[in-house]
Amino acid sequence: MGRFGRRAGFLLGAAALVVGGGLATLALLNQSFLLLCVAHVALGCALVCVNYFRFAAAEAVTKEQRPQAISLTLASGLVAALIGPELFSWSKAALLPTPLAGAYAAIAVIGLVGALPAAGLNPMTVSDQGHSLEMRLPFLDALKRIVRDPKILVAVGIAALCQAIMVLLMTPTPLAMIGCGFVETQAADVIRWHVVAMFAPGFFTGSLIKRFGPERIAGAGLTLILFSAGVALLGLELINFYAALIILGIGWNFGFVSGTYMLQSAVSEGDAPILQGANETILAIASSAASLLSGALYAGIGWGGLVALSVPIAVVFCLMLLRINRRVALLA
Repeated sequence: MGRFGRRAGFLLGAAALVVGGGLATLALLNQSFLLLCVAHVALGCALVCVNYFRFAAAEAVTKEQRPQAISLTLASGLVAALIGPELFSWSKAALLPTPLAGAYAAIAVIGLVGALPAAGLNPMTVSDQGHSLEMRLPFLDALKRIVRDPKILVAVGIAALCQAIMVLLMTPTPLAMIGCGFVETQAADVIRWHVVAMFAPGFFTGSLIKRFGPERIAGAGLTLILFSAGVALLGLELINFYAALIILGIGWNFGFVSGTYMLQSAVSEGDAPILQGANETILAIASSAASLLSGALYAGIGWGGLVALSVPIAVVFCLMLLRINRRVALLA
């Protein structure tokens, strides 16, 4: 995207979505597990491209409007949370007798539809904006820059911590609920409202950041995440699962949007593409590690032990980020 512009990057993402959905459809029709794995590699690439919409939105507006742009872009995920399950229900039996093949075909159609607005974007590249076409920061140097620059480190750390703790608590929730005697539809509804809580605050998170500052909103987000763990520890009733996951979603939104805005404010336009890529890589690693860890912890110490362990983990990293942030304030 830094070399060829956002339009090229987003069209590549749409193409990956079409290819992934098409290959997955063929995989199910031909009962090929290997092809299904290849299809999901393409779908993963498409997801990465989608995540860059928040950066593109921030670049399209003035600095004063960036919090709202990032926040509203994430709020669009609310559409997916509401329409996605309905689209799945409608399409999953479209290619019977092969179950679920129709849902993958619908993903390919979504990719084609998504390519239309992406094709209308300005093809401007970094070089068109007066910056060198050659990336000024190789990827490994970008990682070193993140570690050495306290402002960037805090921004990336906040988003990564919120992402990791959210995944750590969300992933085993359906298993924990079923283990407590709840049915699958109840577990699915809890996850649905969790996703709504993740994206719905996007309509006002940007305004809160503009009014109170990203550091305070990030702090509020981390506090809510810790509070969600406390709610989960209070009991195993249905209301506990609903409340904990909804609060967790809101906390994630506050922290993730704040971290994104802080990163966008801390880097120059010329270095932004490669630093954004490094940021997304770190977030993906944090999310994947938390997902794998959640399964192991749930199997080893159960739901209560997992939730209890998430609290000191979050507190330790919060204190580390707070210490770094104080260094930023002293340097300023």
